Amino acid sequence: MSSDDAISTKEMQATKVVKPEADQASGSHDPKEDEASGSHFQPFEETQKLSIVIHGKPNTFGVTPERLESLKQAADQPAKPRIQRVPFMLRENEDFKQYYEPRVVAIGPIHHGKSKIFDYSETIKHRLAGKFMEEHGIDVHVLYDKIMANLEKLKLCYAEDVMKEKNYSDDELTWMFLVDGCSMLHFIDCIVKDDSKLEKLNIKKDQMAFAQQDMFLLENQLPYELLELLMNSVVQITEKEAIKSSISSFICNNLMTMKTSPGGKSGKNTLVTSGEEKPTCHLLELLRKELINFKSDKAVRSDETHSFRNVKELIGSGILLEPTGNTSLAISFQQSCFTGTLKLPSLIVDDSTGPKFLNLIAYETCPDFMNDFQVTSYICFLDSLIDHPEDVQELRKAKILTNVLGSDKEVAELFNKIGKDLVPNPDLYVKVKDDMEKHYKSTWKSYTAEAYNTYFTSPWSFLALIGALLALFFSAVQAYFSLPSEK
Repeated sequence: MSSDDAISTKEMQATKVVKPEADQASGSHDPKEDEASGSHFQPFEETQKLSIVIHGKPNTFGVTPERLESLKQAADQPAKPRIQRVPFMLRENEDFKQYYEPRVVAIGPIHHGKSKIFDYSETIKHRLAGKFMEEHGIDVHVLYDKIMANLEKLKLCYAEDVMKEKNYSDDELTWMFLVDGCSMLHFIDCIVKDDSKLEKLNIKKDQMAFAQQDMFLLENQLPYELLELLMNSVVQITEKEAIKSSISSFICNNLMTMKTSPGGKSGKNTLVTSGEEKPTCHLLELLRKELINFKSDKAVRSDETHSFRNVKELIGSGILLEPTGNTSLAISFQQSCFTGTLKLPSLIVDDSTGPKFLNLIAYETCPDFMNDFQVTSYICFLDSLIDHPEDVQELRKAKILTNVLGSDKEVAELFNKIGKDLVPNPDLYVKVKDDMEKHYKSTWKSYTAEAYNTYFTSPWSFLALIGALLALFFSAVQAYFSLPSEK
Protein backbone atom coordinates (compact mmCIF):
# COMPACT_ATOMS: atom_id res chain seq x y z
CA MET A 1 0.00 0.00 0.00
CA SER A 2 1.37 3.42 -0.95
CA SER A 3 1.52 6.35 1.39
CA ASP A 4 -1.10 8.17 -0.73
CA ASP A 5 -3.58 5.34 -0.27
CA ALA A 6 -3.09 5.10 3.48
CA ILE A 7 -5.63 6.55 5.91
CA SER A 8 -3.61 8.66 8.34
CA THR A 9 -4.49 10.65 11.42
CA LYS A 10 -4.04 14.37 10.82
CA GLU A 11 -5.27 15.70 14.07
CA MET A 12 -6.21 13.82 17.20
CA GLN A 13 -7.96 16.19 19.53
CA ALA A 14 -9.08 13.32 21.74
CA THR A 15 -6.45 10.69 22.57
CA LYS A 16 -6.95 7.50 24.40
CA VAL A 17 -4.01 5.87 26.15
CA VAL A 18 -4.17 2.12 26.38
CA LYS A 19 -3.80 0.81 29.92
CA PRO A 20 -0.95 -1.45 30.81
CA GLU A 21 -1.82 -5.12 30.62
CA ALA A 22 -1.55 -5.45 34.37
CA ASP A 23 -4.03 -2.68 34.95
CA GLN A 24 -6.38 -4.12 32.34
CA ALA A 25 -6.24 -7.46 34.01
CA SER A 26 -6.89 -6.07 37.45
CA GLY A 27 -9.50 -3.65 36.20
CA SER A 28 -8.04 -0.89 38.46
CA HIS A 29 -6.37 2.35 37.64
CA ASP A 30 -4.99 5.11 39.78
CA PRO A 31 -4.48 8.52 38.18
CA LYS A 32 -1.96 9.40 40.89
CA GLU A 33 0.23 6.51 39.85
CA ASP A 34 0.15 7.77 36.26
CA GLU A 35 1.12 11.21 37.38
CA ALA A 36 3.97 9.84 39.41
CA SER A 37 5.20 7.71 36.53
CA GLY A 38 5.02 10.63 34.08
CA SER A 39 2.25 9.20 31.91
CA HIS A 40 -0.87 11.26 31.35
CA PHE A 41 -4.24 9.74 30.77
CA GLN A 42 -7.09 11.76 29.26
CA PRO A 43 -10.52 10.14 29.16
CA PHE A 44 -12.21 10.10 25.69
CA GLU A 45 -15.02 12.62 25.24
CA GLU A 46 -17.63 11.95 22.48
CA THR A 47 -18.10 15.65 21.91
CA GLN A 48 -14.55 15.98 20.71
CA LYS A 49 -13.91 15.78 16.95
CA LEU A 50 -11.80 13.40 14.97
CA SER A 51 -10.56 14.64 11.59
CA ILE A 52 -9.27 11.96 9.24
CA VAL A 53 -7.27 12.42 6.06
CA ILE A 54 -8.28 10.17 3.16
CA HIS A 55 -5.92 10.13 0.15
CA GLY A 56 -4.14 13.15 1.55
CA LYS A 57 -7.27 15.40 1.59
CA PRO A 58 -9.46 16.24 4.57
CA ASN A 59 -12.93 14.73 4.43
CA THR A 60 -15.06 17.83 5.01
CA PHE A 61 -18.82 18.14 5.06
CA GLY A 62 -21.34 20.96 4.79
CA VAL A 63 -21.82 23.85 2.35
CA THR A 64 -18.59 24.13 0.38
CA PRO A 65 -17.70 26.80 -2.23
CA GLU A 66 -17.96 24.11 -4.93
CA ARG A 67 -21.51 23.26 -3.90
CA LEU A 68 -22.47 26.93 -3.83
CA GLU A 69 -21.08 27.32 -7.34
CA SER A 70 -23.08 24.31 -8.57
CA LEU A 71 -26.28 25.89 -7.23
CA LYS A 72 -25.45 29.16 -8.95
CA GLN A 73 -24.80 27.40 -12.25
CA ALA A 74 -28.07 25.48 -11.98
CA ALA A 75 -29.93 28.74 -11.35
CA ASP A 76 -28.32 30.27 -14.43
CA GLN A 77 -29.49 27.45 -16.72
CA PRO A 78 -31.60 28.69 -19.66
CA ALA A 79 -35.31 27.89 -19.63
CA LYS A 80 -35.20 26.43 -23.13
CA PRO A 81 -33.64 23.04 -23.87
CA ARG A 82 -30.00 22.83 -24.82
CA ILE A 83 -28.57 21.44 -28.03
CA GLN A 84 -27.35 17.97 -27.16
CA ARG A 85 -26.76 14.45 -28.34
CA VAL A 86 -29.62 12.12 -29.20
CA PRO A 87 -30.74 10.31 -26.02
CA PHE A 88 -29.03 6.95 -25.66
CA MET A 89 -32.22 4.87 -25.62
CA LEU A 90 -32.91 6.06 -29.19
CA ARG A 91 -29.32 6.06 -30.40
CA GLU A 92 -28.82 2.41 -29.40
CA ASN A 93 -31.31 1.39 -32.12
CA GLU A 94 -28.97 0.22 -34.88
CA ASP A 95 -31.69 0.59 -37.55
CA PHE A 96 -31.85 4.37 -37.09
CA LYS A 97 -28.41 5.29 -35.78
CA GLN A 98 -27.39 6.50 -39.23
CA TYR A 99 -30.29 8.97 -39.33
CA TYR A 100 -28.92 10.93 -36.37
CA GLU A 101 -25.56 11.70 -37.94
CA PRO A 102 -24.80 14.14 -40.79
CA ARG A 103 -24.10 12.77 -44.25
CA VAL A 104 -22.37 15.65 -46.04
CA VAL A 105 -21.95 18.60 -43.68
CA ALA A 106 -21.17 18.99 -39.96
CA ILE A 107 -22.73 22.06 -38.35
CA GLY A 108 -21.78 23.20 -34.86
CA PRO A 109 -19.40 21.65 -32.33
CA ILE A 110 -20.74 18.09 -31.91
CA HIS A 111 -19.60 16.61 -35.24
CA HIS A 112 -16.99 19.22 -36.20
CA GLY A 113 -13.80 17.56 -37.45
CA LYS A 114 -15.21 14.12 -36.71
CA SER A 115 -14.66 12.59 -40.13
CA LYS A 116 -12.66 13.34 -43.25
CA ILE A 117 -15.86 13.07 -45.30
CA PHE A 118 -16.67 16.59 -44.08
CA ASP A 119 -13.40 18.10 -45.36
CA TYR A 120 -14.96 19.07 -48.70
CA SER A 121 -18.00 20.61 -47.05
CA GLU A 122 -15.70 22.66 -44.79
CA THR A 123 -14.20 24.24 -47.91
CA ILE A 124 -17.69 24.92 -49.29
CA LYS A 125 -18.78 26.46 -45.96
CA HIS A 126 -15.92 28.95 -46.14
CA ARG A 127 -16.99 29.95 -49.66
CA LEU A 128 -20.61 30.39 -48.58
CA ALA A 129 -19.64 32.39 -45.49
CA GLY A 130 -17.39 34.64 -47.56
CA LYS A 131 -20.18 35.28 -50.06
CA PHE A 132 -22.65 36.07 -47.26
CA MET A 133 -20.39 38.70 -45.70
CA GLU A 134 -19.44 40.12 -49.10
CA GLU A 135 -23.06 40.51 -50.31
CA HIS A 136 -24.23 42.14 -47.07
CA GLY A 137 -21.20 44.33 -46.39
CA ILE A 138 -20.18 42.67 -43.12
CA ASP A 139 -16.69 43.23 -41.73
CA VAL A 140 -15.32 39.85 -40.63
CA HIS A 141 -13.25 41.39 -37.80
CA VAL A 142 -16.26 43.21 -36.35
CA LEU A 143 -18.42 40.07 -36.63
CA TYR A 144 -15.73 37.92 -34.98
CA ASP A 145 -15.50 40.33 -32.04
CA LYS A 146 -19.29 40.42 -31.71
CA ILE A 147 -19.51 36.62 -31.53
CA MET A 148 -16.63 36.49 -29.07
CA ALA A 149 -18.41 39.01 -26.84
CA ASN A 150 -21.48 36.74 -26.76
CA LEU A 151 -19.61 33.45 -26.63
CA GLU A 152 -20.39 32.54 -23.02
CA LYS A 153 -24.09 33.01 -23.68
CA LEU A 154 -23.88 30.89 -26.83
CA LYS A 155 -22.05 28.14 -24.95
CA LEU A 156 -25.02 27.83 -22.61
CA CYS A 157 -27.14 26.84 -25.60
CA TYR A 158 -25.30 23.50 -25.67
CA ALA A 159 -25.32 20.68 -23.14
CA GLU A 160 -22.42 20.85 -20.71
CA ASP A 161 -20.98 17.49 -21.77
CA VAL A 162 -20.76 18.67 -25.41
CA MET A 163 -18.52 21.59 -24.48
CA LYS A 164 -16.39 19.51 -22.10
CA GLU A 165 -15.92 16.61 -24.50
CA LYS A 166 -14.66 18.71 -27.41
CA ASN A 167 -12.75 21.22 -25.24
CA TYR A 168 -12.63 23.88 -27.95
CA SER A 169 -10.75 27.09 -27.25
CA ASP A 170 -12.74 30.32 -27.37
CA ASP A 171 -11.03 31.26 -30.63
CA GLU A 172 -11.87 27.90 -32.27
CA LEU A 173 -15.48 28.07 -31.15
CA THR A 174 -15.93 31.70 -32.23
CA TRP A 175 -14.52 31.03 -35.70
CA MET A 176 -16.65 27.89 -36.03
CA PHE A 177 -19.82 29.83 -35.17
CA LEU A 178 -18.89 32.56 -37.65
CA VAL A 179 -18.25 30.20 -40.58
CA ASP A 180 -21.11 27.76 -39.88
CA GLY A 181 -23.68 30.48 -39.17
CA CYS A 182 -22.89 32.66 -42.18
CA SER A 183 -22.69 29.68 -44.53
CA MET A 184 -26.02 28.33 -43.29
CA LEU A 185 -27.82 31.65 -43.81
CA HIS A 186 -26.38 32.06 -47.32
CA PHE A 187 -27.22 28.46 -48.23
CA ILE A 188 -30.84 28.90 -47.08
CA ASP A 189 -31.19 32.18 -48.97
CA CYS A 190 -29.86 30.63 -52.19
CA ILE A 191 -32.01 27.49 -51.88
CA VAL A 192 -35.16 29.59 -51.52
CA LYS A 193 -34.38 32.27 -54.11
CA ASP A 194 -31.93 30.89 -56.68
CA ASP A 195 -30.09 27.61 -56.22
CA SER A 196 -28.04 28.27 -59.37
CA LYS A 197 -25.81 30.41 -57.13
CA LEU A 198 -24.92 27.25 -55.23
CA GLU A 199 -24.08 25.41 -58.44
CA LYS A 200 -21.59 28.17 -59.24
CA LEU A 201 -19.89 27.32 -55.95
CA ASN A 202 -19.52 23.69 -57.12
CA ILE A 203 -22.40 22.37 -55.01
CA LYS A 204 -24.32 19.66 -56.85
CA LYS A 205 -28.07 19.04 -56.61
CA ASP A 206 -27.70 15.84 -54.58
CA GLN A 207 -25.38 17.63 -52.13
CA MET A 208 -28.00 20.37 -51.74
CA ALA A 209 -30.63 17.76 -50.88
CA PHE A 210 -28.43 15.95 -48.34
CA ALA A 211 -27.30 19.24 -46.80
CA GLN A 212 -30.93 20.22 -46.20
CA GLN A 213 -31.52 16.93 -44.40
CA ASP A 214 -28.40 17.47 -42.28
CA MET A 215 -29.68 20.88 -41.20
CA PHE A 216 -32.61 19.23 -39.38
CA LEU A 217 -30.57 16.78 -37.30
CA LEU A 218 -30.70 17.30 -33.53
CA GLU A 219 -26.92 17.04 -33.16
CA ASN A 220 -26.30 19.39 -36.10
CA GLN A 221 -27.99 22.54 -34.81
CA LEU A 222 -26.80 26.11 -34.28
CA PRO A 223 -28.43 28.31 -31.63
CA TYR A 224 -31.05 30.58 -33.18
CA GLU A 225 -29.55 33.35 -31.03
CA LEU A 226 -26.42 33.05 -33.16
CA LEU A 227 -28.43 33.31 -36.39
CA GLU A 228 -30.18 36.41 -35.04
CA LEU A 229 -26.82 37.93 -34.10
CA LEU A 230 -25.57 37.33 -37.65
CA MET A 231 -28.74 38.73 -39.22
CA ASN A 232 -28.52 41.82 -37.03
CA SER A 233 -25.04 42.40 -38.45
CA VAL A 234 -26.55 43.00 -41.89
CA VAL A 235 -26.51 46.73 -42.54
CA GLN A 236 -29.62 47.07 -44.73
CA ILE A 237 -32.91 46.47 -42.89
CA THR A 238 -34.59 45.23 -46.07
CA GLU A 239 -31.87 42.62 -46.57
CA LYS A 240 -32.22 41.53 -42.96
CA GLU A 241 -35.98 41.01 -43.36
CA ALA A 242 -35.38 39.16 -46.62
CA ILE A 243 -33.11 36.68 -44.84
CA LYS A 244 -35.75 36.07 -42.15
CA SER A 245 -38.33 35.52 -44.87
CA SER A 246 -36.02 33.01 -46.55
CA ILE A 247 -35.75 31.05 -43.29
CA SER A 248 -39.55 30.92 -43.04
CA SER A 249 -39.85 29.70 -46.63
CA PHE A 250 -37.09 27.16 -46.06
CA ILE A 251 -38.97 25.69 -43.10
CA CYS A 252 -42.19 25.48 -45.12
CA ASN A 253 -40.42 23.81 -48.03
CA ASN A 254 -39.07 21.15 -45.68
CA LEU A 255 -42.35 20.29 -43.98
CA MET A 256 -43.32 16.64 -44.34
CA THR A 257 -46.98 17.67 -44.57
CA MET A 258 -48.65 19.74 -47.28
CA LYS A 259 -51.74 21.83 -47.80
CA THR A 260 -54.51 20.26 -49.85
CA SER A 261 -57.64 21.72 -51.37
CA PRO A 262 -61.05 20.03 -50.91
CA GLY A 263 -60.52 18.34 -54.25
CA GLY A 264 -57.34 16.72 -52.97
CA LYS A 265 -54.93 18.95 -54.89
CA SER A 266 -51.80 20.02 -53.05
CA GLY A 267 -51.04 23.68 -52.50
CA LYS A 268 -48.03 25.73 -51.46
CA ASN A 269 -47.14 25.63 -47.78
CA THR A 270 -47.05 28.94 -45.94
CA LEU A 271 -45.64 29.68 -42.53
CA VAL A 272 -48.29 29.87 -39.81
CA THR A 273 -47.32 31.52 -36.54
CA SER A 274 -48.99 30.35 -33.37
CA GLY A 275 -50.63 32.75 -30.97
CA GLU A 276 -48.24 31.96 -28.11
CA GLU A 277 -44.68 32.55 -29.28
CA LYS A 278 -41.92 30.80 -27.35
CA PRO A 279 -38.17 31.34 -27.70
CA THR A 280 -36.80 29.53 -30.73
CA CYS A 281 -33.92 27.16 -30.05
CA HIS A 282 -32.86 26.20 -33.58
CA LEU A 283 -34.13 25.21 -37.04
CA LEU A 284 -35.42 21.84 -35.84
CA GLU A 285 -37.53 23.67 -33.27
CA LEU A 286 -38.96 25.92 -36.02
CA LEU A 287 -39.91 22.84 -38.02
CA ARG A 288 -41.63 21.33 -35.00
CA LYS A 289 -43.54 24.54 -34.26
CA GLU A 290 -45.15 24.41 -37.69
CA LEU A 291 -46.13 20.77 -37.36
CA ILE A 292 -47.72 21.09 -33.92
CA ASN A 293 -49.54 24.34 -34.64
CA PHE A 294 -52.93 23.04 -33.55
CA LYS A 295 -55.09 23.03 -30.46
CA SER A 296 -55.29 19.58 -28.92
CA ASP A 297 -58.51 18.28 -27.39
CA LYS A 298 -58.69 18.09 -23.60
CA ALA A 299 -61.29 15.35 -23.25
CA VAL A 300 -61.21 13.08 -20.23
CA ARG A 301 -59.72 9.70 -20.97
CA SER A 302 -61.96 6.69 -20.72
CA ASP A 303 -60.85 3.31 -19.42
CA GLU A 304 -62.01 1.59 -22.59
CA THR A 305 -59.30 -0.07 -24.64
CA HIS A 306 -59.10 0.88 -28.30
CA SER A 307 -59.61 -2.32 -30.25
CA PHE A 308 -59.32 -1.05 -33.83
CA ARG A 309 -56.11 -2.22 -35.45
CA ASN A 310 -55.64 -0.80 -38.93
CA VAL A 311 -57.11 1.21 -41.76
CA LYS A 312 -58.76 -1.77 -43.45
CA GLU A 313 -60.71 -2.56 -40.30
CA LEU A 314 -61.79 1.06 -39.90
CA ILE A 315 -63.03 1.21 -43.49
CA GLY A 316 -64.89 -2.04 -42.93
CA SER A 317 -66.74 -0.46 -40.00
CA GLY A 318 -67.86 2.52 -42.10
CA ILE A 319 -65.11 5.02 -41.33
CA LEU A 320 -64.01 7.14 -44.28
CA LEU A 321 -60.63 8.83 -44.71
CA GLU A 322 -60.10 12.45 -45.74
CA PRO A 323 -57.14 14.89 -45.68
CA THR A 324 -57.42 17.83 -43.28
CA GLY A 325 -55.93 20.22 -45.84
CA ASN A 326 -53.57 21.73 -43.22
CA THR A 327 -49.86 21.27 -42.59
CA SER A 328 -50.20 20.71 -38.85
CA LEU A 329 -50.45 17.24 -37.30
CA ALA A 330 -54.04 17.87 -36.20
CA ILE A 331 -56.36 14.84 -36.39
CA SER A 332 -60.15 14.92 -36.15
CA PHE A 333 -63.09 12.52 -36.35
CA GLN A 334 -66.60 13.47 -37.46
CA GLN A 335 -69.64 11.22 -37.14
CA SER A 336 -72.74 11.10 -39.31
CA CYS A 337 -75.77 8.81 -39.28
CA PHE A 338 -74.17 5.76 -40.86
CA THR A 339 -70.52 6.66 -41.34
CA GLY A 340 -67.64 8.44 -39.62
CA THR A 341 -64.86 10.46 -41.20
CA LEU A 342 -61.29 10.37 -39.94
CA LYS A 343 -59.30 13.42 -41.08
CA LEU A 344 -55.51 13.25 -41.20
CA PRO A 345 -52.86 15.63 -42.59
CA SER A 346 -51.49 14.90 -46.04
CA LEU A 347 -48.01 13.49 -45.61
CA ILE A 348 -45.18 13.23 -48.14
CA VAL A 349 -43.12 10.08 -47.59
CA ASP A 350 -39.65 10.27 -49.12
CA ASP A 351 -36.04 9.68 -48.07
CA SER A 352 -36.06 12.66 -45.71
CA THR A 353 -39.33 11.85 -43.91
CA GLY A 354 -37.90 9.18 -41.61
CA PRO A 355 -34.80 11.16 -40.50
CA LYS A 356 -36.84 14.30 -39.81
CA PHE A 357 -39.43 12.47 -37.73
CA LEU A 358 -36.75 10.52 -35.86
CA ASN A 359 -34.84 13.68 -34.95
CA LEU A 360 -38.04 15.46 -33.91
CA ILE A 361 -38.87 12.50 -31.68
CA ALA A 362 -35.33 12.59 -30.28
CA TYR A 363 -35.76 16.31 -29.57
CA GLU A 364 -39.04 15.68 -27.72
CA THR A 365 -37.32 12.93 -25.71
CA CYS A 366 -34.48 15.17 -24.47
CA PRO A 367 -34.65 15.25 -20.66
CA ASP A 368 -34.55 19.07 -20.41
CA PHE A 369 -37.35 19.67 -22.95
CA MET A 370 -40.80 19.88 -21.35
CA ASN A 371 -43.38 19.22 -24.06
CA ASP A 372 -46.58 17.30 -24.88
CA PHE A 373 -44.92 14.81 -27.27
CA GLN A 374 -47.10 15.92 -30.18
CA VAL A 375 -44.86 14.52 -32.93
CA THR A 376 -44.27 11.28 -31.03
CA SER A 377 -48.00 10.85 -30.44
CA TYR A 378 -48.79 11.48 -34.12
CA ILE A 379 -46.31 8.80 -35.22
CA CYS A 380 -47.78 6.35 -32.70
CA PHE A 381 -51.30 7.09 -33.99
CA LEU A 382 -50.23 6.60 -37.60
CA ASP A 383 -48.45 3.40 -36.63
CA SER A 384 -51.69 2.12 -35.08
CA LEU A 385 -53.42 2.56 -38.46
CA ILE A 386 -50.76 0.85 -40.55
CA ASP A 387 -50.18 -2.89 -40.29
CA HIS A 388 -49.96 -3.99 -43.90
CA PRO A 389 -49.16 -2.52 -47.33
CA GLU A 390 -52.93 -2.53 -48.01
CA ASP A 391 -53.35 0.07 -45.28
CA VAL A 392 -50.82 2.31 -46.99
CA GLN A 393 -52.68 1.79 -50.27
CA GLU A 394 -55.95 2.99 -48.72
CA LEU A 395 -54.20 6.05 -47.26
CA ARG A 396 -52.78 6.81 -50.69
CA LYS A 397 -56.20 6.54 -52.29
CA ALA A 398 -57.53 9.02 -49.72
CA LYS A 399 -54.71 11.50 -50.58
CA ILE A 400 -53.36 11.24 -47.03
CA LEU A 401 -50.05 9.65 -48.02
CA THR A 402 -47.96 10.56 -51.05
CA ASN A 403 -45.48 7.73 -51.48
CA VAL A 404 -42.25 8.69 -53.25
CA LEU A 405 -40.14 6.40 -51.06
CA GLY A 406 -40.76 3.08 -52.77
CA SER A 407 -43.31 0.32 -52.41
CA ASP A 408 -46.24 0.43 -50.00
CA LYS A 409 -44.51 -2.33 -48.05
CA GLU A 410 -41.48 -0.08 -47.46
CA VAL A 411 -43.71 2.71 -46.15
CA ALA A 412 -45.53 0.32 -43.81
CA GLU A 413 -42.23 -1.03 -42.48
CA LEU A 414 -40.87 2.52 -42.00
CA PHE A 415 -43.72 3.66 -39.73
CA ASN A 416 -43.83 0.33 -37.90
CA LYS A 417 -40.12 0.69 -37.09
CA ILE A 418 -40.31 4.36 -36.11
CA GLY A 419 -43.34 3.76 -33.90
CA LYS A 420 -41.72 0.87 -32.03
CA ASP A 421 -41.04 1.44 -28.30
CA LEU A 422 -42.33 5.04 -28.37
CA VAL A 423 -44.38 6.42 -25.48
CA PRO A 424 -47.13 8.79 -26.73
CA ASN A 425 -49.00 11.39 -24.75
CA PRO A 426 -52.15 9.50 -23.59
CA ASP A 427 -54.14 12.75 -23.42
CA LEU A 428 -53.48 13.67 -27.05
CA TYR A 429 -56.06 12.62 -29.69
CA VAL A 430 -58.05 11.04 -26.86
CA LYS A 431 -61.45 12.23 -28.11
CA VAL A 432 -60.65 11.09 -31.63
CA LYS A 433 -59.73 7.61 -30.43
CA ASP A 434 -62.77 7.27 -28.17
CA ASP A 435 -65.18 8.38 -30.92
CA MET A 436 -63.55 6.01 -33.39
CA GLU A 437 -63.87 3.14 -30.91
CA LYS A 438 -67.58 3.82 -30.35
CA HIS A 439 -68.22 3.84 -34.08
CA TYR A 440 -66.04 0.77 -34.63
CA LYS A 441 -67.92 -1.27 -32.01
CA SER A 442 -71.39 -0.24 -33.25
CA THR A 443 -72.87 -3.41 -34.78
CA TRP A 444 -75.59 -1.84 -36.91
CA LYS A 445 -73.19 0.72 -38.32
CA SER A 446 -70.79 -2.06 -39.21
CA TYR A 447 -73.53 -3.98 -41.06
CA THR A 448 -74.61 -0.83 -42.89
CA ALA A 449 -71.01 -0.09 -43.83
CA GLU A 450 -70.49 -3.66 -44.99
CA ALA A 451 -73.52 -3.44 -47.25
CA TYR A 452 -72.34 -0.10 -48.57
CA ASN A 453 -68.83 -1.39 -49.26
CA THR A 454 -70.22 -4.48 -50.95
CA TYR A 455 -72.76 -2.89 -53.26
CA PHE A 456 -72.11 0.84 -53.58
CA THR A 457 -68.35 1.35 -53.75
CA SER A 458 -68.14 0.68 -57.52
CA PRO A 459 -70.55 1.12 -60.43
CA TRP A 460 -70.28 -2.54 -61.37
CA SER A 461 -71.30 -3.82 -57.94
CA PHE A 462 -74.16 -1.31 -57.90
CA LEU A 463 -75.35 -2.44 -61.36
CA ALA A 464 -75.11 -6.04 -60.22
CA LEU A 465 -77.31 -5.20 -57.23
CA ILE A 466 -79.86 -3.45 -59.47
CA GLY A 467 -79.84 -6.42 -61.83
CA ALA A 468 -80.42 -8.82 -58.97
CA LEU A 469 -83.30 -6.74 -57.61
CA LEU A 470 -84.89 -6.47 -61.05
CA ALA A 471 -84.53 -10.21 -61.56
CA LEU A 472 -86.17 -10.81 -58.21
CA PHE A 473 -88.96 -8.37 -59.06
CA PHE A 474 -89.70 -9.96 -62.46
CA SER A 475 -89.62 -13.43 -60.90
CA ALA A 476 -92.22 -12.31 -58.36
CA VAL A 477 -94.41 -10.79 -61.10
CA GLN A 478 -94.15 -13.92 -63.20
CA ALA A 479 -95.03 -16.08 -60.23
CA TYR A 480 -98.02 -13.87 -59.49
CA PHE A 481 -99.46 -14.12 -62.97
CA SER A 482 -98.78 -17.84 -63.18
CA LEU A 483 -101.15 -18.49 -60.28
CA PRO A 484 -104.51 -20.10 -61.33
CA SER A 485 -107.22 -17.52 -61.49
CA GLU A 486 -110.45 -18.06 -59.58
CA LYS A 487 -113.64 -18.37 -61.59
